[in-house]
Amino acid sequence: MIPTTELKLSAIAKDVRKAKSDALVIAVGQGSNGPVLLENPLSAKSAKALADTLPLLGVTGAADEVHRLPGLPESGTDVLVLAGVGKLGPDHAVTVETLRRAAGSAVRQLAGVQSVALGLPAATVAEAAAVAEGAALGAYAFNEHRSRGNDGRGPVAEATVLTPVAGDKQLVKALKRAAVLGRAVNATRSLVNQPPSHLYPASFADTAAQMAKGLPVKVTVLDEDKLEKDGYGGLTGVGKGSTRPPRLVRVEYAPVRAKAKLAFVGKGITFDSGGLSLKPAAGMMTMKCDMAGAAVVLNAVLAIAELGVPVKATAWLCLAENMPSGTASRPSDVLTMYGGKTVEVLNTDAEGRLVMADGLAAASEEHPDVLLDVATLTGAQMVALGSRVGAVMGEEPVRDAVKAAADRAGELFWPMPLPDELRSGLDSQVADLSNMGDKYGGMLTAAIFLREFVGETDGVRIPWAHLDIAGPAFNEGSPHGYTPKEGTGVAVRTLVAYAEDVVARSA
Repeated sequence: MIPTTELKLSAIAKDVRKAKSDALVIAVGQGSNGPVLLENPLSAKSAKALADTLPLLGVTGAADEVHRLPGLPESGTDVLVLAGVGKLGPDHAVTVETLRRAAGSAVRQLAGVQSVALGLPAATVAEAAAVAEGAALGAYAFNEHRSRGNDGRGPVAEATVLTPVAGDKQLVKALKRAAVLGRAVNATRSLVNQPPSHLYPASFADTAAQMAKGLPVKVTVLDEDKLEKDGYGGLTGVGKGSTRPPRLVRVEYAPVRAKAKLAFVGKGITFDSGGLSLKPAAGMMTMKCDMAGAAVVLNAVLAIAELGVPVKATAWLCLAENMPSGTASRPSDVLTMYGGKTVEVLNTDAEGRLVMADGLAAASEEHPDVLLDVATLTGAQMVALGSRVGAVMGEEPVRDAVKAAADRAGELFWPMPLPDELRSGLDSQVADLSNMGDKYGGMLTAAIFLREFVGETDGVRIPWAHLDIAGPAFNEGSPHGYTPKEGTGVAVRTLVAYAEDVVARSA
């Protein structure tokens, strides 16, 4: 079972001392004339005295900057924390994402502190919800395999949001949503961070079933014998080089009177060596993260179920380990995908699209209203958009709706095209198509390959979009905002927001 990191969230309206916290966090921004102390629960006298000393303390208000000072008697805490929010506009207003990141950064950097009070600007339910969500995302650590645990530096356990709307019924719902999202994202991070010695297709499938216990979802696991019998040639072809066979996991949430039927397909390569098209050693260093898409769709559906969003949502986890051996697929092999299409394998390191082809074809048989897939699919995504921005491709209405959901969730995605002329690069002399296309535009070509396996309903292709998260799924750099090092959990919040938006549009 994946250990979960969960923050206890609450809200109070006025007296910070009622929070009974170890630290009070307030916000500082970068104004045109120096650091600016933003709205906070301190008295006017204390706030002015503190504001006057900010330059002397070396406080700039830069994003991710955290300064600890002795607490003030009126705060009732031992520590006063100044959290930077970054550059301010002329009116000193801050966005909800700025609040989300500032709260997450402060909570992340306060590891070892038991409880915090968050006195950031939060005059509305949306602002208070952003502060709470940032805190839930920042309260994360992965110490499962350390012999000495967290060495007293465990994540913050309790956070109280100080806001004048503490009594609003909508905030109660928002705090629950923040806690559920934080738990889902953190569970995704922990799955990604698991070493491949511990997380492989069978153990991933078992973990998914355990995580679903207590929720109104149904989990179905197809083992290697069932996959072989039913013709899942992508999963079996990629997985046959490993001693640890593949799995296909279906996780279904089907509430009564669902407003729509959504399917999410996730790439779950638990380790990618490249197969016989072997990666260089440095290229394997982060390949435990190649199952991030499967972790995302699993936890998105579990979160949707826990929140009671009235949509039918089904996650398809396409799980395999890509290893070289005497039984591994070879370049020039031809595989028959689920549904009958054949693919010539030109490069065994383009394996993610092969397992995803099976998942997309299987999900299409259930005729969802919308089909989304999530994958750490191409290095070309990182070349195009860097390490923090994901790509979304597909039919324009779906693509744009995913982008809108990502914007609302605070996740960075950018829409990319699918040029028709790239399809011919996938032509094969011996099969229906090949798994490699032209040298340039590899991210786009991979998406075009996936589109070939999206089915139809009444002669019309199922509305579909593809999210390539190769870069943002795994943070190789320093922690920032609410984002830790290694697994980030990116795209969980986007999928949940997308499901909520579908319901809102149907109202």
